[in-house]
Amino acid sequence: MSKRTALVAGGTSGIGLATARKLRDRGYDVHLTGRGKERLDDLAATDPDLTGHRADGGDAEAMAALAARIGRLDALVVSLSGSEGMGTLADLDLDMLRRAFDAKFWAHLTTVQAVLPHLAPTGSITLVTAITARTGMPGTAGLAAINGALEAAVKPLAAELAPIRVNAVSPGVVDTAWWSGFPAEQRAAYFAQVASVLPTRQVASAEDVAEAVVFAATNSTTTGTVLESDGGARLITM
Repeated sequence: MSKRTALVAGGTSGIGLATARKLRDRGYDVHLTGRGKERLDDLAATDPDLTGHRADGGDAEAMAALAARIGRLDALVVSLSGSEGMGTLADLDLDMLRRAFDAKFWAHLTTVQAVLPHLAPTGSITLVTAITARTGMPGTAGLAAINGALEAAVKPLAAELAPIRVNAVSPGVVDTAWWSGFPAEQRAAYFAQVASVLPTRQVASAEDVAEAVVFAATNSTTTGTVLESDGGARLITM
């Protein structure tokens, strides 16, 4: 039996990298993409058994060419994101929100469409969204729109692309580099406050969420599902 192959778009850090490592540990030949040469160089040193490629998920030609070079894919994980999108509606810069849609919503769909011809009939597509799609946190309307749009596509795509499976994983607050723009003390205080009210009493790590992503990507009977890996954030007011 030939080795299974996975592509993790946006796999040089955070949930994407944790997912790539877990898929490797499950026996997959794992390819991943990133836009920054420095992170890819670092990855080549720390994880030489992961194959990194410099590519932008929003570039259809680049992603299609990469998929063609790799060949048949058994799993596609899309963990692309940007750092923009937060803000109250009254003050929200809509040009910034358009960029945020480009960085996540359009990049996810572009990647899926470009890679689709190279997915095995028994393959899977797993999107990484966010809990903002189904909570009422002030200041997250823009993020909710982006992630909600992606999650709304999961069921129709699962029906349309069958037997390829299509799922999403919806994380809550996760301790990743996404929060690096916040001062360390402020970030630590916010994480402590969040952990105190979450049903699980903890802020997730990238590895925690990656376990859910790997399940969605590899479980042969799971499709059309948004798997919540949020510590119960959807159950409370944050």
